[in-house]
Amino acid sequence: MKNLIIGAFLFVIAQSLIWIQTNGQFVWPWFKKNPVILSVVGGSIISYIFIKATALVAVHFDGLLWPGRFLTQGIGILVFFLMTLLLMNEGVNTKTLISLGLAVILISVQIFWK
Repeated sequence: MKNLIIGAFLFVIAQSLIWIQTNGQFVWPWFKKNPVILSVVGGSIISYIFIKATALVAVHFDGLLWPGRFLTQGIGILVFFLMTLLLMNEGVNTKTLISLGLAVILISVQIFWK
């Protein structure tokens, strides 16, 4: 369980950094002016975090890759929702709420269905 918790935490960090890297241009002028620096420096760091998270989650799921893929997908949707709400003040509609619910179900299936 330790590998799953640490891996999921790393997925949250990586997904948060991805949001900042790709959507920071709408929040901070520096990000809009420096996409090359962001992609070279940020991309390497984010990729490394994803690699480590994937390895930890795969260990938890006995070497299976699909559970980690679905886990990071669901975490990515939830992180995107939170960061977009907090940093862009972008609200949600019914379609978004249903999608968020599906993300929670996706994560729950991977963690709790044995």
